[in-house]
Amino acid sequence: MKQKKIILVATLLLSVVTATAQSLNSAYFTDGYNFRHTMNPAYGNNQDYVSIPALGNINVRTQGNFGYDAIIKNNPNPYGNKTMTTFLNPYIDASTALEDFASGNNRVIGNVGITILSAGFKAWGGYNTIEINSKTSFGVSLPYELFEFAKNTGNKNYDIGDINAGALSYVEIAFGHSRQLTDQLRAGAKLKVLLGVGRADVKMEDVKAQLTDANQWLISANAQADVSLKGFTYKQKDKEYKQKPGTYKYVNDVDVDGAGVGGFGLGIDLGATYKLNDDWNFSAALLDLGFISWSNDMQARNMSKEFVFDGFHDVDVTRHGGMRDASDKYSDQLAEFANLQDQGDQGGRTTGIGTTLNVGAEYTLPMYRQLSFGLLSSTRFQGEYSWTEARLSANWEPLNWLDGGMSLGVGSFGASAGWLVNIHPKGFNFFIGMDHILGKQSKEFIPLSSKASINLGMNITW
Repeated sequence: MKQKKIILVATLLLSVVTATAQSLNSAYFTDGYNFRHTMNPAYGNNQDYVSIPALGNINVRTQGNFGYDAIIKNNPNPYGNKTMTTFLNPYIDASTALEDFASGNNRVIGNVGITILSAGFKAWGGYNTIEINSKTSFGVSLPYELFEFAKNTGNKNYDIGDINAGALSYVEIAFGHSRQLTDQLRAGAKLKVLLGVGRADVKMEDVKAQLTDANQWLISANAQADVSLKGFTYKQKDKEYKQKPGTYKYVNDVDVDGAGVGGFGLGIDLGATYKLNDDWNFSAALLDLGFISWSNDMQARNMSKEFVFDGFHDVDVTRHGGMRDASDKYSDQLAEFANLQDQGDQGGRTTGIGTTLNVGAEYTLPMYRQLSFGLLSSTRFQGEYSWTEARLSANWEPLNWLDGGMSLGVGSFGASAGWLVNIHPKGFNFFIGMDHILGKQSKEFIPLSSKASINLGMNITW
C-alpha cells in the first residue's frame, strides 16, 4: 500500500477497503425500495430479494460547509503562467481568499460504499435480512482561524482552536428481523458483528501561533494521532532545532505493511413504525449502536508543547500532476505544523462507530393514494462530525413496479435537493438516486462543493 502523510492518514484508510453501504434518505418513504431496512429495521418489503454481489447498493456521499472552490482560486497575477492557484497566492487579498470558508468550523465528512451481499425474505412470522457490508466514514473539522493563519492576514497572534481529522473502516455482518406486533405497530431489530479494518484519529487542541522576532511562528498545541490498523508504522525525519544546536525527530510519513482484521465489535439497530390511520404513518429508528475493540493503538504526540514553524506556502496546482503534488506538499507542511513524534504501540483501545437517529412522518393523499409526502429528521451522533438534517419528500408510485420521488433537505451543511427512481418488476430491481445533486465540477471532475451523492443498485427479486 502506498505511503501517505500523517495528516492525510484519514485518506489512507479510505483505500484499505472498497467502500461502505450507506443510506439514501430520499428513499425512506418509498415502499418498493429494498434497502429501507438500512434506515429503519422495522421496515419490510413486499418482494423478497437477493443483491447482485458488489452491485446491490453502491453509494458515494460527501457533505460539508466548504469545498474545492474555497481552496483553489483563479490566479489574478497577470504576469503568471498559472490559470489556477490556491487561496495562499500572495496576489489574492485576504478578504477574497477567505470569503468561502465558514466563520466557525469548516467540516467535510463522507462515505464511499458498496454492499458486498444482501438478501431479504419473509419467514418466521416476519421479514428477515442478511447482509455483509463494508463501511468507511471519514471527516475533517478545521477552524476558520487555521485558514486565517495560513493566509497570514497580518496578525502577530492567532488563537486557532481545535483541529480534527479521522476515518473509520469496518466490515459488518448483520441479521435483521421485523414483524407486526399489532395492526398498527411494527417493530424490528438488527444484530451486527463488526470486523474492524482500521481507525485513525488526529487532533490538535488549543492551537495558538505567535510571531517571533525572527519572523517565524512559535506554535503551541496539544497534538496527538491514534491509528489502529494492522501493519501500520510511522516514519520519522530528523529536523534541526531553530533556537538551539542539535536535531530531533518528527513524523513526516507513514507506512502500511499488509492489512487484516484489527478489531472486533458488536452493533445493533432498533426501529418501529406506527400506522395511525390510512393517511398517517410515523416511524423512528436508532442505527449503529455499537463499538469496536481494537488490538493496537499506534500513537504519535508532540512532546514539546511549543515549537517553531516556518508557515504555510503556496504551491503550483496547474501543471501535470499538480493536484497530486500539491497535496503532497501541503501534507509536508501540515506534518511540520503538527510536529508529532512516534510513541509506539499503546495497546488496545475501544471506540464507538457513530449512531444515527431517524424520525419520520408520512401523509398519503386520500384522493390519490399513489402520492404521499414525508418528513424525515436525521441526526448523526459522532463527536466533531455530528450533523442533523430535515428532509421533505414527495413520493409517487404511478405503477406497481415503478416508484420514486423528489426531496428537499436542510441541515448542518445547508440546503440540498434529492431524487429517486426505483424500478422493481417481478424478477429484477434497479434503483438510482441522490440526496445531494452533483453541481459544478473542476476539470479534474472534483465537485466544487463538498455536497454530493450518488446511490444505485441492482437486485434479483421474487
